[in-house]
Amino acid sequence: MEERLLVQDLSKRYGQFVALAPTSFSLKAGEIATLSGQNGSGKTTLLTCITKLIKPSSGKVVVDSFDMAVDELEVRRRMAFVPDVQRFYTTLTAWEHLRYVAMANNALDGFDQRAEMLLKEFGLWETRDHFPHNYSRGMQLKLSLTLALIRPFTVLLLDEPTSALDEESVSLLLDKVLALRDQGVSVLMSSHNPIIKQQFGDRQFLVEEGVLREV
Repeated sequence: MEERLLVQDLSKRYGQFVALAPTSFSLKAGEIATLSGQNGSGKTTLLTCITKLIKPSSGKVVVDSFDMAVDELEVRRRMAFVPDVQRFYTTLTAWEHLRYVAMANNALDGFDQRAEMLLKEFGLWETRDHFPHNYSRGMQLKLSLTLALIRPFTVLLLDEPTSALDEESVSLLLDKVLALRDQGVSVLMSSHNPIIKQQFGDRQFLVEEGVLREV
């Protein structure tokens, strides 16, 4: 199968403190991998270094043969990330957020229909004209998921995506992830949810004190 994501010797140091030891792995098209580990073990550091939201101390990230250090724009076009802590523009409504993300990723074809479907599926349709900072944490997480799903990507990174979701929304999210796998998308997902680890991880990684190993 085609290799979607390659992480090679990726690390993060803060002075003498090693937040992420040199880490290497790859995901093929259609693979789902889970990240588990205690709070503070380095899961979020790994995900944010992959996305370059935090600048890594060493290593490289390659998506669909595009190196983040050389073709960052191409990598970002192919990679979607849903963080554990959501941040939104204070002057944009939920609907405007969706349109902005779709426009930035050349995904306006059929936007109205796709956006309406996603917002209805995640129970946000009636509040589409509200500002996300007035949403509950669960609603904010749902909006972050719709912002990822409104655009095309080949690699999806999810940081604790079920942490604030109700049972129905968890089921919907997992159905979406399985559908993406069938489309050849690679998914890397951190989670404490045992259902995720038991049913949705083709591969499972454990992070302990900044060291990643496959289990």
